[in-house]
Amino acid sequence: MTYDLAVWEGERPADDKTAGHVFSELYARYIDGDVEEPPSERIAAYVAALLERWCDLAEDEEDTSPWSTGPLIDEAGGPLIYFCMRWSMAEEASAHAAAVAESMGLVCFDVQQDRLRP
Repeated sequence: MTYDLAVWEGERPADDKTAGHVFSELYARYIDGDVEEPPSERIAAYVAALLERWCDLAEDEEDTSPWSTGPLIDEAGGPLIYFCMRWSMAEEASAHAAAVAESMGLVCFDVQQDRLRP
């Protein structure tokens, strides 16, 4: 089982319901769409910041990474990253991911709970 978060560039939606709609639209366009778009500079910087704390799953020889897929940057497209964490590390990793997103002026949406974070 995994725990899913989405982080994107843009204005913070007014409420959780609006954020859910924004996430769905971004996901349909950048993750599930026909055209692949490389991650934006801000999203690439966000991923780099996450990987400063925990290594990428593709490089995890000690089984310490919270990420469920790797390379983590492959989960990003344009202004959005949608990524999964191992359930056993989700509380700590999602709190850190949300804090990093906030510090970088990005929107963090908790897909599991259908709500904005923090």
